[in-house]
Amino acid sequence: MTDYDTATGFLGEWGRFQQQVFFLLCLTIIPNGFTGLSIVFLADTPAHRCLIPAHVNLTAAWKNSSIPLEEDTQSGALAPSKCSRYKLEEIVSFSDRGLLPGVDVNLSNVATEDCLDGWEYDRSVYVSTIVTEWDLVCEDRWKNPLTSSLFFCGVLTGSFISGQLSDRYGRKIVLFVTMAVQTVFTFIQVFSPSWTMFCAVFFVVGVGQISNYVAAFVLGTEILGQRVRTIYSTAGVTLFFGLGYMLLPLFAFFIRDWRMLLLGLSLPGFLSVPLWWYIPESPRWLLSQGRVEEADAIMRDAAKRNKIEPPPVIFGALQKELQSERRRAHNICDLLRSRNIRWISVTLWLVWNTLTIAYFALSLNTANLHGNAYFNCFLSAVVEMPAYTLSWIMFRWCSRRLSLFSTLFMGGLFLLFIQLIPANLIYLAITLEMMGKFAVTTAFAIVYAYTAELYPTVLRNTAVGACSMASRIGSIIAPYFIYLRSYSISLPYILMGSLTALTGLLSLLLPESYGMPLPDTITHMQHFPGCCQKTPYTLTQTEEKERTAERKSPVVP
Repeated sequence: MTDYDTATGFLGEWGRFQQQVFFLLCLTIIPNGFTGLSIVFLADTPAHRCLIPAHVNLTAAWKNSSIPLEEDTQSGALAPSKCSRYKLEEIVSFSDRGLLPGVDVNLSNVATEDCLDGWEYDRSVYVSTIVTEWDLVCEDRWKNPLTSSLFFCGVLTGSFISGQLSDRYGRKIVLFVTMAVQTVFTFIQVFSPSWTMFCAVFFVVGVGQISNYVAAFVLGTEILGQRVRTIYSTAGVTLFFGLGYMLLPLFAFFIRDWRMLLLGLSLPGFLSVPLWWYIPESPRWLLSQGRVEEADAIMRDAAKRNKIEPPPVIFGALQKELQSERRRAHNICDLLRSRNIRWISVTLWLVWNTLTIAYFALSLNTANLHGNAYFNCFLSAVVEMPAYTLSWIMFRWCSRRLSLFSTLFMGGLFLLFIQLIPANLIYLAITLEMMGKFAVTTAFAIVYAYTAELYPTVLRNTAVGACSMASRIGSIIAPYFIYLRSYSISLPYILMGSLTALTGLLSLLLPESYGMPLPDTITHMQHFPGCCQKTPYTLTQTEEKERTAERKSPVVP
């Protein structure tokens, strides 16, 4: 369907129909911004220490001294222990005898014990989080990063199934079904009686979260014209995702209880229900399924909204190619079937994987930065807005391949430089981290649109979903990159910086799609150039058969 843009060119680029599709699809993206990163506040760990039961009769001096001092792994200074206390029997005995801590008693000789009566949490920032609710600290602190990882396991699952469902049943139906899944299960999370239940529901939220994002992304990419498509796939969906991300710290600042915060975050999803009657199905997808009459009806309705008279026959010239494509159903296996598409897929999977590690690790790390957690999260979100704008500028006028390479490589360098900053220059380190986040975010916006341009209509949603699915290995392990801070503050930045810079070099192997029409069949795809290929690319037997079938296929009556 190489003439699709020509066949629909009579609509113009920016009429009332395109404006409606653009903004309504962008609105569906907003909940993804605060759902995907809400765990920053839902599972933040406030300052804590062992609880001294109220019935224990201790003087004020002994209560203050009942927690041993330990060296903090991040600052290096002495701080009260978070996971142990002096044995209360001995402390009570000393207190009853009127002895003074540090004067009459050498506390270094007193045995310690675990927090047998639970923990006392600092309530100055949060009324409650899932950490304070279910004591996810000390021996159970491994559950905190696992909570995020299980959400991203849901994202992985959603990426795997949603793309294939969308290519089979349609972009629109998958978009609204998964929006409902995300909203309803976020609401169910409010009533979680245990950490296990919370994680199980959070997994399903992850399934819905990525599925509706990819469906909305592909739907807009296929409906809109070439120029508006570039704006939508780079600045459009990403800016509205960033808007949702910016709303997250504002919600969290005014709602300090995790259950009420989740309730507030679930409500906007219910407002999206009326959009079903205003967002159409993708005409490109309908044509790929042979449903020419439905695609024709959508185009005529669009022409009516744009106050344009449509031609008598809109898609007549495309039906020959449609016939050959309908003969064979496509699935995720086609992404590896031929040499050309296989190399493109594997390279993109590696790029996406590294990007998700860097993006989500830096986003989840905002609660650990020096200063106010709400401001740091808001700053991290604000940094994304100019990044998305830059991605649109680069995608509009620059080489796709060089744009992806430059942003990845620079992001890696910024993260590597953080380890060279002296410990006392905290704000300089934060600035470098935000510059790294800026570059990685720009690359993330570019790779989404770049991927959609490289794959054909018959596989586009499956391909974007598969890339997203492959990248979730990175998002699943991203919380554990932050967990490495407990051993060394520099280690996460060294690993993320090295991976990002090396992947930037790898991205130079991808084909260029700047100025090329969207491919509609597998044989229309750009060829993978590689780094050592000296001879022109030749079609495989599978690709040659498909091309021959296209040429010989009869025109659909």
